[in-house]
Amino acid sequence: MNVFTHPRVARDEKIEAAKLDGEGSVQVMLDPSVTIETAKVFAIYGKGGIGKSTTSSNLSVAFTKLGKRVLQIGCDPKHDSTFTLTKSLIPTVIDILEKVDFHSEELRADDFVFEGYNGVKCVEAGGPPAGTGCGGYVVGQTVKLLKEHHLLEDTDVVIFDVLGDVVCGGFAAPLQHAERALVVAANDFDSIFAMNRIIAAIKAKSKNYSVRLGGVIANRSRETDQIDRFNEAIGLKRLAHFGDVDAVRRSRLKKSTLFEMGDSPEVQAVCAEYMQLAETLWSGTDELTAEPMKDREIFDFLGFD
Repeated sequence: MNVFTHPRVARDEKIEAAKLDGEGSVQVMLDPSVTIETAKVFAIYGKGGIGKSTTSSNLSVAFTKLGKRVLQIGCDPKHDSTFTLTKSLIPTVIDILEKVDFHSEELRADDFVFEGYNGVKCVEAGGPPAGTGCGGYVVGQTVKLLKEHHLLEDTDVVIFDVLGDVVCGGFAAPLQHAERALVVAANDFDSIFAMNRIIAAIKAKSKNYSVRLGGVIANRSRETDQIDRFNEAIGLKRLAHFGDVDAVRRSRLKKSTLFEMGDSPEVQAVCAEYMQLAETLWSGTDELTAEPMKDREIFDFLGFD
């Protein structure tokens, strides 16, 4: 027998079901009192797939070559930021916390911090399950956990490697802790368009936090003319240029940093550029006050005749 459901009842049932959507979601819960006071902190942003993890890992090694104690924090659910340093996909903070029902006091430092090449300390924050919340919570919990275990007190440099070109409040969370935000970009429209929006997010965060733009790292590009033109127009500065070098591609396949790829002139040149970048950042960069373009404006600015 068919049972007729009045349309209003059906509607009310749908509304009730809608209220349950997202139940158990992990949302942003940033504690403003949780800060990193004892280290220089850099947040690396850029379009997805542009080479942020490669840049972050090699920069981390360069800092260790300068004698600095370095901690790299991957902020991507893929949790592959540090795999060239550790030669594996290490467990994420969020996965480890789930195993102890989020009782962080039950964890030891070596449960979530792993040593990589040349002594770089590696942490993968991970992320909430797809569709169930915001990564900002995960970043906040990671920093809180590191502070609880006093791991930031013995660190000179912290590098946040941040997911793709997402500029929501959650993945802007590392900007709460960073001294300088760096943008990785290629010499093409999509990269520069993403960079423009990231700059807008950094500018918004700088109103409440001490983070400032540090500059642009040109990557995977033979030329830098479009990046330089954009930088000049809005008030940015290029800090380094890493060309489209095959050794970089091979290093990822070998699960290695560039500093482990031999002493060919090509590899030596790239490593020297990373060392120069590390020295520049350690010495301190100017506070850049770039003014991002409107979307329509950047289309016209970078458009072709």
